[in-house]
Amino acid sequence: MAINDPVADMLTRIRNAARNKSKHVACVNNKVCRGIAQALLEEGYIKGFDVLEVPGKSGVINVALKYGPRGEHIIHELTRASKPGRRVYSKVKDIPRPMQGLGISIVSTSSGVMSDRKAREQNVGGELLCTVL
Repeated sequence: MAINDPVADMLTRIRNAARNKSKHVACVNNKVCRGIAQALLEEGYIKGFDVLEVPGKSGVINVALKYGPRGEHIIHELTRASKPGRRVYSKVKDIPRPMQGLGISIVSTSSGVMSDRKAREQNVGGELLCTVL
């Protein structure tokens, strides 16, 4: 089955796996999804991820989810901001700070996919992909 929005598919898979307390989740492999996984890893929301290349196909990203010491959720909410029907762009000054900086926004910039903190450091804006709390 064809996936029209691979970013929304990845976020939904991570959200569902975290709700079921799964240790790993498999997502579609593309450049934006790898960037989102890297941003989640740098900010400490996941343990890690591996990219498995499949000959003749796009491949798979295996994301290792992270939980607290007593099994509590690290990812409480994962919300898609920019959608195929309605793109959301933000200047560097207008990038939202979820929960006054306790959460992150993931932004697709001309320098790649990165968290809102890194985008402010590099002084670049772009398409607001999602927010993580």
